[in-house]
Amino acid sequence: MPHQRLSPELIQLPAGWLPALFRGAKSTCPRCGEAALFRKWLKPVDRCEHCKQDWSVQQADDFPAYIGIFVVGHLLAPVVIAMISGGVSAWLTLAIILPVAVVLLLTTLQPVKGAVIAFLWWQGIGAFKQERREDNLEP
Repeated sequence: MPHQRLSPELIQLPAGWLPALFRGAKSTCPRCGEAALFRKWLKPVDRCEHCKQDWSVQQADDFPAYIGIFVVGHLLAPVVIAMISGGVSAWLTLAIILPVAVVLLLTTLQPVKGAVIAFLWWQGIGAFKQERREDNLEP
């Protein structure tokens, strides 16, 4: 049966939500950590090649972009303040900061989306089934 998921005993489930997030941020399957999570830049695979987890039900939507904007904005705000207070013109600051912001946002978007998908899976949000290793059941 090629579409049936491997049971949790046959794969190495993450020990907690942080390892699951790290797997997703590395663009690997949060469930097994073996196969790729994305088939294109921001398009998740429909099904994991290794553990057969169905990723087509994920509903990350716009949340990864909001997280990326929040992080990049907070990283660049002190730089903008330092540039403006240091005597750099507003136009030059804008010309420098906008491309840097776009590059930072584009480089963080896929890892953030992978982490959001992993979090949704770990918590059993949406159509995901919550799974835990038998030796790590939370009360």
